[in-house]
Amino acid sequence: MDPDFLNAFTQPSTLDRFLTEDAIAKGEKRKLIKPTSSKNPKLEELKLFLTEWINRTLKEEHIVVKSLEEDLYDGLVLHHLLESLGSLKLDVEKIALTEKKQRQNLSVILDVVAKCLQLEESQLKWSVESILAKDLLSTLHLLVAIAKHFEPTLALPPNVQVETITIETTSGGLKTSNAVEYITENKENIEAQSKDDAFDELFSCAPDKLDAVKKALLQFVDQNVGKLGLNVKDIESQFSDGVILLLLIGQLEGYFLNLRNFFLTPASTMDMLHNVNLALELLAEGGLLNFPVKSE
Repeated sequence: MDPDFLNAFTQPSTLDRFLTEDAIAKGEKRKLIKPTSSKNPKLEELKLFLTEWINRTLKEEHIVVKSLEEDLYDGLVLHHLLESLGSLKLDVEKIALTEKKQRQNLSVILDVVAKCLQLEESQLKWSVESILAKDLLSTLHLLVAIAKHFEPTLALPPNVQVETITIETTSGGLKTSNAVEYITENKENIEAQSKDDAFDELFSCAPDKLDAVKKALLQFVDQNVGKLGLNVKDIESQFSDGVILLLLIGQLEGYFLNLRNFFLTPASTMDMLHNVNLALELLAEGGLLNFPVKSE
């Protein structure tokens, strides 16, 4: 028995449920939020936020949700939520008392969600079975996806992550693996990515705009190093030896670079690499370079 599996549960009833033969079919995988993450303040904040959002959306229909897992598993609330948010008419029964009917309703509802979100089956982080089983992780992923699609301006709590354990039955017994999973987007990564994407897009998708950007950068550089009697006409060739870059850094940061520390007229590739390496070190020390750049 994998010791991580035993350590992942604090309630004996939960452990016992997964040790029974019919809890997980052979070859099946089940992902759960670890109890150590279940009381995470950010997770609690997200659950409360989504609960209040659903109740606010369905206020006129006098539907009140108190527990995301317990109140959404049969598809009734999801049905009303989608009709309210997307003005959709779903071909499902209003009240489904049997598990068979609930499964049928959920299948229709989740198919509609997948089509609205334009997601392939492999991209889905939920399923009919997981929602029906009152799985919190799947329910949260589903609600977050619905909220982002139908109300993109909704200020979901960012950076909500949980520790998960994936359980699988094999011929050798129960196999487990641990991971950290984001439920809402990592805001810091998104901001960093958006900064990178702006220039990536210029090179790949908007070459017509690239010349305008290069012209603006040349004017900026020329304006600053022009005080030293230098004139920059070509970014690629004139920046390759590191001299202009070093002098520009010195001008912008307001300090003098000792001529003994770099090669003002580099005579070899080694001299150029020395200059560029020094420039990259200065940028890193100044907090202006937070990603790796090859001096070559």
